[in-house]
Amino acid sequence: MFEPTLNYVSCPETWSATAPAEGASAPQHRMAYWQWATPGAQACNQVVVCVHGLSRQGRDFDVLARALLERSTQPLRVICPDVVGRGHSDWLTDPMAYQIPHYAADMLALLQQLQPTTLDWVGTSMGGLIGMVLAGQPGLPLPCPVRRLVLNDVGPNVQWQALERIGQYLGNTGFFRTEQEAADALWAGSTTFGAHTPEQWLALSRPMLKPVPGGFTLHYDPAIAKPFAALTREDAAQGDVLLWQLYDQITARTLVTRGADSDLLTPPTAQAMTQRGPKARIVEFAGVGHAPTLVAQDQVDAVTSFLLA
Repeated sequence: MFEPTLNYVSCPETWSATAPAEGASAPQHRMAYWQWATPGAQACNQVVVCVHGLSRQGRDFDVLARALLERSTQPLRVICPDVVGRGHSDWLTDPMAYQIPHYAADMLALLQQLQPTTLDWVGTSMGGLIGMVLAGQPGLPLPCPVRRLVLNDVGPNVQWQALERIGQYLGNTGFFRTEQEAADALWAGSTTFGAHTPEQWLALSRPMLKPVPGGFTLHYDPAIAKPFAALTREDAAQGDVLLWQLYDQITARTLVTRGADSDLLTPPTAQAMTQRGPKARIVEFAGVGHAPTLVAQDQVDAVTSFLLA
């Protein structure tokens, strides 16, 4: 069975409340990423980057990554970053830097290190927004354009009510005596992900945990909630305008995977995405809200068939 290796890339602090002292080098942080590769493909230039949602981490894509490697007829690397502040990545000194522009800059640094000649992108929620930023700006210094783009339950119009719901739990990293206790607590707030077996959910939950004396806590910096809490309805509306501008400039072949019960990506927005910009194809999954975990067989099949066609 395929297993990933943990790697790191150094990224410049592109956002800071204070400038470095004269003569001092700009501060940097490390972003972790998990690399999956077919045998002999460790330096392969055909790359799929999979980027997780707001409070998640790169091991969310284990099932999808294995499926891509098993089904690909060509050498392939699947790269799953832990966005800064999550998982094995560093925490930022300035919490207000936990925003999409900084994350996109980190991904540019990662892509410069990877140097792909073929680049596909799978982004769940926040990861999809980062993908839109990179794919929707032709002037960015990407090693190559994004060829295929999967936007998993996210679009240029993000519903304010969904943001309010997410804000209710974001930043509460908790304390759990056992992995199972943590998995049960995570499930209580994640039932919109749709049906999972206990084994599937425990596998998704383990990488979300960081050992602490006496038990576990969630893996991320609680400060990622600070810029999120400062967001206003007006800010969100302005962000939607910018996101539509980016979406309309995307030339990558685009698939939107949507939970049929999603409160973040509405049917009208999804329908508009089929008419504008890259004119995405939509696949919906019944019994799922925000967001599909890409673990269920029908979800894996939809994404792998799109990327490997």
